[in-house]
Amino acid sequence: MGALMKKEYQFLSELGLGPRNPGCYVNGSWKGSGPVVASHRPANNQVIAEVVEASMQEYEEGMQACMDAAKIWMQIPAPKRGEIVRQIGEALRAKLQLLGRLVSLEMGKILPEGIGEVQEIIDMCDYAVGLSRQLNGSIIPSERPNHMMMEVWNPLGIVGVITAFNFPCAVLELFFSQKFGVIGWNACIALVCGNCVVWKGAPTTPLITIAMTEIVAGVLEKNNLPGAIFTAFCGGAEIGQAIACDTRIPLVSFTGSTKVGLMVQQKVNERFGKCLLELSGNNAIIVMDDADIQLAVRSVLFAAVGTAGQRCTTCRRLLLHESIYQSVLDQLIKVYNQVKIGNPLEKGTLLGPLHTPASKENFVKGIEVIKAQGGKILTGGSVIESEGNFVQPTIVEISPSAPVVKQELFGPVLYVMKFQTLKEAIEINNSVPQGLSSSIFTRRPEVIFKWIGPHGSDCGIVNVNIPTNGAEIGGAFGGEKATGGGREAGSDSWKQYMRRATCTINYGSELPLAQGINFG
Repeated sequence: MGALMKKEYQFLSELGLGPRNPGCYVNGSWKGSGPVVASHRPANNQVIAEVVEASMQEYEEGMQACMDAAKIWMQIPAPKRGEIVRQIGEALRAKLQLLGRLVSLEMGKILPEGIGEVQEIIDMCDYAVGLSRQLNGSIIPSERPNHMMMEVWNPLGIVGVITAFNFPCAVLELFFSQKFGVIGWNACIALVCGNCVVWKGAPTTPLITIAMTEIVAGVLEKNNLPGAIFTAFCGGAEIGQAIACDTRIPLVSFTGSTKVGLMVQQKVNERFGKCLLELSGNNAIIVMDDADIQLAVRSVLFAAVGTAGQRCTTCRRLLLHESIYQSVLDQLIKVYNQVKIGNPLEKGTLLGPLHTPASKENFVKGIEVIKAQGGKILTGGSVIESEGNFVQPTIVEISPSAPVVKQELFGPVLYVMKFQTLKEAIEINNSVPQGLSSSIFTRRPEVIFKWIGPHGSDCGIVNVNIPTNGAEIGGAFGGEKATGGGREAGSDSWKQYMRRATCTINYGSELPLAQGINFG
């Protein structure tokens, strides 16, 4: 392993990474006796470092320790738990640039996006600190004299988080997918809610899993808390399946494809567990005839090309009013042709590589299917010959009824289609199985309120005059239909990580029954 000797990899030692790394953090110790896997750099497919994955014996050891730690952690007052999460946020701030660089190196997204993803976790830590003092129940008027009713929220115990490669920090995935900031969405909220976290990171971004866990572990150790409060595994399908089937884990949060998410949900449902699913997106931007065209074009570029089209919120469908169709298309093709493609760590790069060689192969197959179903390639559509997984950003003119449009092709491919009326545009937006994000560009209030109302977009995220991606943490993040229905991050998403108890207290000496029942 000479890769770490390269100058560009030397920063990894500052994150606790070496040429070969133990891939599971159980009971406060780093271990790993499973298969040895290599982490590859998408920009050139060269090995960055090796990781020794977790074995099933280590999984069991970790879960037993986590069960013991859960008894301690849930007894700590929520504001005190919030203080621990605050310290995690501060530790992440100290390593912001290094972690962002690692995300860019191992996942392939451009450096500003990598840094932004880590910043998103820091923001989630800040949010969770405030939330730790607002896990409020409610008082409910009782119909019975000398009685009171209230709702209280208690921790679930352990939350399993399975993340994807595209946001490995932000979430956390299984035999599963691609996302990093999602660990922040899940772990920060789960921790302040009094739960221990079991994280199964994406198989293709194990270094990020290890680096993040090192930081969290350091904070727990500094505060003399059990390391098992945050347990992490690098591994494949076997570990993911174990989490899905483990009755000791009341809630499993999964981020990935709809197909795999359905498998996870079925396994969790079989044991009457709870699932929080963040699955595929097939997001549309609608541009009305009165829209700010320049604003729309800039937004579509970011939404469709950012992260090489590997976001769940990537814009995959562009619906243009017939009166502005050609004008918008001409401007969009012009800016697409100016996109700088290359090393995601270099300044000025807008489009980095796809995550794996398999992703590049899927792109090629997808273009073939698009052409077979009548799609017309307006720009792009080809692989860029290199050592890495680079492809051209692609715009396709196609019918909204083409079967391929209903699917999520994970790459920088944008389907463009024409509409005449708002009603038609909304119908096209809602015609796909997925329901994550959507946006419309218009200046007309009546159109805006139609769009966000009951006869508008059927997605979980319904935007106006902004892209489909780049969601803020203050709102609940998630989607409907085949996107899974889960909600993460802000608003009242925290309730999914807790157990609700309705309590009725009789503080009198009589026993009046509800509904006026007289029993004896």
